[in-house]
Amino acid sequence: MALILNIETATEICSVTLAEKGKLIALKEDSESRHAKILTVLIDEIYKENGIPMRQTEAVGVSMGPGSYTGLRIGVSVAKGIAYAANIPLIAVSTLQSMAFGISKTNQFDKETWFCPMIDARRMEVYTALYDSSNQIKREIAAEIIDEHSFQDILSVRKIVFLGNGAEKCKNLIQSPNAIFHDKTFCSAGNMTELSFTSFEKKQFVDVAYFEPYYLKDFVATIAKNNVLGNL
Repeated sequence: MALILNIETATEICSVTLAEKGKLIALKEDSESRHAKILTVLIDEIYKENGIPMRQTEAVGVSMGPGSYTGLRIGVSVAKGIAYAANIPLIAVSTLQSMAFGISKTNQFDKETWFCPMIDARRMEVYTALYDSSNQIKREIAAEIIDEHSFQDILSVRKIVFLGNGAEKCKNLIQSPNAIFHDKTFCSAGNMTELSFTSFEKKQFVDVAYFEPYYLKDFVATIAKNNVLGNL
C-alpha cells in the first residue's frame, strides 16, 4: 500500500498529508504558527476524516530543514514518536528541495529555469539553495545575506524562480529581467509526497533514535527588553 504520513513544520505553516505510493490522499494545513498545539490535532483529523486507521501507515516523512528551530523540533519530535511507537521507518525530506520540487513540477517554466527556495532567517538573511528543473541541486544549501549582487552571475544567463517566505523581502534587491518571484509560494507537506515515496522505495531511511533536524545555524535565544531578570 505504501501509505506515508508527511509532516511539514519548518516555517510558520504547519501541514500534514497522507499519500499512497506518492499520490496525495489528503492535506491539512494551519498558518497561525501554533505547531505545538495543532500538529497532533491535524494528524488525528486527517486519519479520521479519511477513514484510514493509523496502523496502516508504513512510514513517516518529515521536513528536515533548514527553517525555524522551534518548528523543526516540534515536527521531528512528533514524527520520531510516531515512527518509534509504530515501528515504521522515518524519512527525512529537505525542506528547500521539496519547495523547489513543488513549483518545478507545475510545468510553468522552461527546462533551463532554476529554482531558488528562500526561507526567512531574519533581517536580509535567508536559507536558500538552487535547483534545476530536474530537482537536482546546483548550489548547496546555505544561509545567505542578500544584496544587489546576489545571484547576478546566474541571472545573466538563465531565469531563476525565487519562492518562499524569504523571497518577498529580496524583490527590491535582486533586479533582473530573468528574476521571477513567486513569494506567495510557501512550504507545504503537499510537496513532500513524491519525494518521501521515492526515498521509501529506495529504503533511504534515517535513524529514529539519533536523527536531528538540519538547523544550518545554531539557535540563539533572545531576552525581551522588559524581562524582569534582565533588569535586576
